[in-house]
Amino acid sequence: MRIHFCGVRGSSPAPGLEYVRYGGHTSCLALAHDGASAPTLILDAGAGIQRVSTLLDGGAFTGTVLLTHMHWDHILGLPFFAAADRQDARVDVLLPEQDGDKDAEGVFETIMSPPYYPIAPGELSGRWTFASIAPGERRIEGFDVLVREIPHKGGRTFGYRVSDGRSAVAYMPDHCPTVLGFGEDGLGAYHPAAVELARGVDVLVHDAQLFPEEFPAQANYGHAVADYAVALAAHAGARSVALFHHAPERTDDQLDGLARRLGEGASPAVSVATEGSTLEL
Repeated sequence: MRIHFCGVRGSSPAPGLEYVRYGGHTSCLALAHDGASAPTLILDAGAGIQRVSTLLDGGAFTGTVLLTHMHWDHILGLPFFAAADRQDARVDVLLPEQDGDKDAEGVFETIMSPPYYPIAPGELSGRWTFASIAPGERRIEGFDVLVREIPHKGGRTFGYRVSDGRSAVAYMPDHCPTVLGFGEDGLGAYHPAAVELARGVDVLVHDAQLFPEEFPAQANYGHAVADYAVALAAHAGARSVALFHHAPERTDDQLDGLARRLGEGASPAVSVATEGSTLEL
């Protein structure tokens, strides 16, 4: 499969000269099958989803948008996804089951309608559907998807393992490992669901919003330390890890330093996710 990193930032977009090389758009991956010219499965709809339109070379999007959770930084790009807001588009949006009596489209209408936004989900052009999913195994756009709930503050959050039968990626952009305690290294325990998702994958794309020195003050904010992501990858037997969901204030120079500290000679291989990059599995 081919993975396009369309947005790698967490919490809020980060415009400015200090964030040019790694990018300022929030979370979004676009997945395409081997040999396919266009992605059909999008993981999260942060500001980075706007980049997916450029991958389609003027065509309409036909596929599924799979959301990990409903925080702003993972959905704010959806109404600005130009390749999906057109008459010849087909967009199926899947989100974690929510508490309460609202259906999936009703959840979006809470935040995507006046006075918060000028139009409601039902007014988007093209054929849109909104549905909820539960933990389990699903077939989505020709990919096998394992869905598991993982701990993250402020709403139900899922992690995903996506496979095309030959290669696999685990995607956990928001993960708070301290929910089950601080673990052996003090950065968080290995949550069983996270280990299951990451076990033996070609690449683990994981929350790395915190640096170790920030951890004491932010251990319960809902995010993971970059070092924990690397340790989880090793524990689960992942072949590589892409550090993801960079803090909005994290500059290019700081991320260069992270790459040097954790990436040089590492096993499993470590990279720092960069907006606009493509990974072939």
